[in-house]
Amino acid sequence: MEKLKLLLLIFFAGFSMNCWAQKTDVSGVVLDDKGMPLPAANVIESGTKNSAMTDFDGRFKLTVSNKNASLLVSFVGFVDQSVKLNGSQNITIRLASTTTNLEQVVVVGYGKGSRKNLTTAVSSVKADDLNNGVIADVGQLLQGKVSGLNVSTSGDPTKASSVVLRGASTLNSSQGPFYVVDGIPGVDISIIAPDDIVTIDVLKDAAATAIYGNRAANGVIMVTTKRGSKDRSQISYSNYFGFEKVSNQLDMMNATQLRDFVTKNNLSFTPENDKGADTDWQKAILRPGYTPSTTQNLSMSGGGEHGNYFASVSYINKEGVLQGNEFSRVIAHLAIEQNAFDDNVKFGLNVTNSNSKYNNVPQRNVVLQQSINHLPVSPITNPNGTYFENFIQTGYFNPVAMMNHADDDTKTNNLVASLTSEVKLPWGFTYNLNLSYQQLNSLHGEYYDSYYQQYNSSNFYNNPDPPQTKTLVNFGVNGSALRNSYQTSNTIIESFLNWDKAFGNHKLKAVLGYSWQEDVLGDGFQATNTNFPVDNVSYNNLALGNYSSVSGYRVDFGDSKAYQKKRLISYFGRLNYNFKDKYLLQGSIRRDGGSVFGANNQWGYFPSVGGAWRIDKEGFMANQEIFTDLKLRASWGQTGNSSGFNAYTAQFISGSLGTFYYNGQQVGAYGPNQAANPDLNWEKTATANIGLDFTVLKGKLSGSVEVYDKKTTDMIYNYSVNPVLVPVGTIVANGGNMSNKGVEVTLNANVVKTKNFSYATSLNFSHNKNEITKLTNPYFIGGDSIRRVQPDGGGQTGSTLQILKEGKPLGQFFTLQYAGKNAAGISQYVAKDGSLTTNPQIGVDYHYAGSAQPKFMMGWNNNFTYKKFDLNIFFRGVFGNKIFNATRADLFRPSTAMSNNILVDAAGESPNDINAYKYSTRFIEDGSYIRLDNMTLGYDFGKVGRYIKKIRIYETVNNLFVITKYSGIDPEVEQGGTAPGVDSNNFYPKTTTFLFGMNVVF
Repeated sequence: MEKLKLLLLIFFAGFSMNCWAQKTDVSGVVLDDKGMPLPAANVIESGTKNSAMTDFDGRFKLTVSNKNASLLVSFVGFVDQSVKLNGSQNITIRLASTTTNLEQVVVVGYGKGSRKNLTTAVSSVKADDLNNGVIADVGQLLQGKVSGLNVSTSGDPTKASSVVLRGASTLNSSQGPFYVVDGIPGVDISIIAPDDIVTIDVLKDAAATAIYGNRAANGVIMVTTKRGSKDRSQISYSNYFGFEKVSNQLDMMNATQLRDFVTKNNLSFTPENDKGADTDWQKAILRPGYTPSTTQNLSMSGGGEHGNYFASVSYINKEGVLQGNEFSRVIAHLAIEQNAFDDNVKFGLNVTNSNSKYNNVPQRNVVLQQSINHLPVSPITNPNGTYFENFIQTGYFNPVAMMNHADDDTKTNNLVASLTSEVKLPWGFTYNLNLSYQQLNSLHGEYYDSYYQQYNSSNFYNNPDPPQTKTLVNFGVNGSALRNSYQTSNTIIESFLNWDKAFGNHKLKAVLGYSWQEDVLGDGFQATNTNFPVDNVSYNNLALGNYSSVSGYRVDFGDSKAYQKKRLISYFGRLNYNFKDKYLLQGSIRRDGGSVFGANNQWGYFPSVGGAWRIDKEGFMANQEIFTDLKLRASWGQTGNSSGFNAYTAQFISGSLGTFYYNGQQVGAYGPNQAANPDLNWEKTATANIGLDFTVLKGKLSGSVEVYDKKTTDMIYNYSVNPVLVPVGTIVANGGNMSNKGVEVTLNANVVKTKNFSYATSLNFSHNKNEITKLTNPYFIGGDSIRRVQPDGGGQTGSTLQILKEGKPLGQFFTLQYAGKNAAGISQYVAKDGSLTTNPQIGVDYHYAGSAQPKFMMGWNNNFTYKKFDLNIFFRGVFGNKIFNATRADLFRPSTAMSNNILVDAAGESPNDINAYKYSTRFIEDGSYIRLDNMTLGYDFGKVGRYIKKIRIYETVNNLFVITKYSGIDPEVEQGGTAPGVDSNNFYPKTTTFLFGMNVVF
């Protein structure tokens, strides 16, 4: 019996010791190299799946198998660290910064990867590095942050930025990149709240983008939004208040200056205009004082062992500096992830809804034009309070009256919803099924009240953005209204299988998938009406109008090609091979079928291949101390473009051709108005890329160098054709080629790092050379050059500013060459034969005069920290581009100073110079500039009390100053589209913004 008791005692003691060894509670904190806590760091017991995530204070709790277990701790941007417990149950772990971007995880098509193992050109921007400000546009968030990304923004809060990556790839208007948000392709980027963004990855070369096939010719931008974390629940609130003022205006003559000029040159104002006023018309159309703006964001996140959630609501309100101009948006976002079946299945639900309201300036570009043309001696209002007008003078309209007697509003509701599922399968396989639906509803209304009826007799022309030309506008009688409502929907089903497997020194990653997409665009209607009994109903009740009593009025039912339906079916695959983390290979291919192309060419193949050599892993690099990381990359790939043209471009379409007189009455005529082209094919863009990634000086300096050659073939263009063969006289066909060659450099440096002070800087620099290498199609009529961009300034009918020409870039200026003044003081120009003439022929005596495309772009970011203070200073520069200042030309008319205002620096011009205003090289200016784009000073209070985990306050100044020789309002003229670099009486004033913000985490 005693022996039995002894055996039982030994057994239970051993069992107890074994249980204690299996279950040891460990707690601790994870800090960075400055001693600051790292939230969301991953702590895992080595050799197991047992893990925990640190909370906002960097703390974690974990039950491990025994007291001598090892923990592996990781956090993006820091070196992984292995810690052996050795019986400790409370530990402090400090992670060292990697000081290199090579350790980052980047998002690529249908997967993620470590930057150190990439074979392609990808730039990543974290949320903390995005531009600060009351910004609702992702393009503006990235401005200057990514080498090779050309972003131009307007001062108009209702207008999106133009984004061009590595130069224009097409003559179609669609030059912007393809956006993928949380794996959902083709998302309208305006639906994303800036505060919800975690990272933005810009896929540059075709080897990175080819997995998206025919939608990726202009590059792909991947946006990742926030998700909840298990073991950490928090509430965050951000609030920004901004105050804006106009940063610059044109230096127009005031009443005294203009009166002196007119008197000096023996001119005189008409009594109808000269009312003894001194009006600043530019100021008259602006809001008084500072213009307010605000952004607010409230989010909640958390999770448990098998799931997480994130929910946020954002509100953005930004008033434009022009009267009545305002933008507001509310965005609600919900993301839920839930694991099941022992975490082998993960379901995700992601829903975002954005509701926006745009209060536009009616006839905005005309208002801007009239504000600089109007004479300062004319008043805004008459003595009786009515608006001053002079209808005797053609094209002379009161811009303040125009703004206050019309409405132009748009409301949109944008919904994006996705349901995802991920199943872990044996042997390293993972299966994904993603379903997504997007729906955009827009409601637009315009109303021009009975006041506008007076403009019908004075030749009211609109003033569209280039390259569109002006058209005559008629406003009906007793008010005119327009109302339209359209819906665009997008349904996508994507199914793909991933494989991730290691065989000793060999690692394989593969993806194989299928995608089905159907888009319906322009599903809705439009109608107009006129002759309303009262004005105060605006556009809200078209039924009150009576167009039938107005002779010649026709209801405008909108674009007959507004409704479109298209389908895209795709098969894709990618294979990555990794040998010893030293030699890396990647290949991908996508087969796309699209309904938008000709019946003979609806399927296309888009392959890519890339390789990389991590030189630092070689044995001969073992003893060197210069490079910490060194990787050489090379890739080639082909992508396509299926946007920028109608879904039925390749099909025969017939429609209305007006009316003809028959048997005593006007009869409707119908016939062909679009020719079919069954051979219409994809635009194809192939890119070869060589890159070098490096880290030197023990991590203090890192960067990359990219050299690329991008060639677009089979560009789609509208060609002339013999009307005997094709009655329409035009056909849309493939024919042109375009080339972009460039270099990009990115440098990151940790210059100083001490316990209390640090200074880090990053510089990106890029150069791109664009060239149209072919325009013609051998089967259709058309030369190798096309003159275009016609601002239609007074007395300049037929004058154009740019040319599409083989061997020249998009945005090539082509105009008269100014040669000073002759002995009589008349401006003269170089004729075609080299002689000088004061009577040049439009289009004949033209010369090439520089390009609108910049030769160099630069972004320079500087981060300083001192204890709890932080300071960020960001400069942005554009160099080597030309701007055609058509605005200046139209205001350089001394002979008409008695009827239209002129610039102050035109005071030395003589009214006898009848050529002073002609579009020529005289008005082509250097558009180079350096701008202090953003400066932010912040203070982090850290944890305050029991419930507040963090408070940070900051002040930001946007667009503090710009250094430039350009004489216009601002050198940041439109760089997107097919008419870049033209300043044509349509520049919405830019602003300087003072912003005060606060971030609180509970």
